[in-house]
Amino acid sequence: MQKIWKKTLKPGEKWSGLIGRGKYVRFKALGSQANVSMLLYNMRDTSERYNMPDTLKAQYTSHLTTGNVLMSDNGRVLASFVQDSLGWHDTISGHISRQEVDEKYGVTTYQKMGNDWYRSGDENFKIELVRNNMGMRDMVPCVNLFSKVFVEEDGSMHFDANHCQEGATVTLRTEMDILIVLSNTPNSLNESKEYPAVEVDVEVYDAPPVDLNDVCVTHRSENFRAFENTWEYYNLLGL
Repeated sequence: MQKIWKKTLKPGEKWSGLIGRGKYVRFKALGSQANVSMLLYNMRDTSERYNMPDTLKAQYTSHLTTGNVLMSDNGRVLASFVQDSLGWHDTISGHISRQEVDEKYGVTTYQKMGNDWYRSGDENFKIELVRNNMGMRDMVPCVNLFSKVFVEEDGSMHFDANHCQEGATVTLRTEMDILIVLSNTPNSLNESKEYPAVEVDVEVYDAPPVDLNDVCVTHRSENFRAFENTWEYYNLLGL
């Protein structure tokens, strides 16, 4: 595969960009306890975005791995999980706020620490949304790549600190032209007393065409219908 683009997300760093359909987006953790919070939108109409409830209930799961898809609020597939060395990516704990960062890791400022100050997912997302002509009303639940958060019988939520080790990888395939927003900031349930400093590589490759036997297409009947909706959308656009 020919690599099209690569970026290393430093700890606390954010990034957003447009990625066309039919691409592999590969993430690699360069240390343990990585967490990349991610938002997805239809590049052509950002009012269509990742829908967490539909994604989970249609696939009978609370977490994501190979075979799962990220559904939009229009019942289409924004991206699919085609490779995963971990078997679990968090969908339910959300992104970390400024208040949580300050309480867990101490108050830091750009004026004192420069680019090494402890950024929050909330601020990172807000900045990148504004850069893409959106705002707070466009904030939706995120996916936390590399994180495992499980729920006990009493309803309590817990972060598995041993889940993500150095070298873990996950690869998404874009099924639509997307706007992707990324924030390399700690999971809000990570109990570490030190701000996690894990770099994550992001690489983009061309992907082969999707066929009807694809693991994400056949994972559930709901997935197939979402793919049909997606293919119909592009057929009507003549793309």
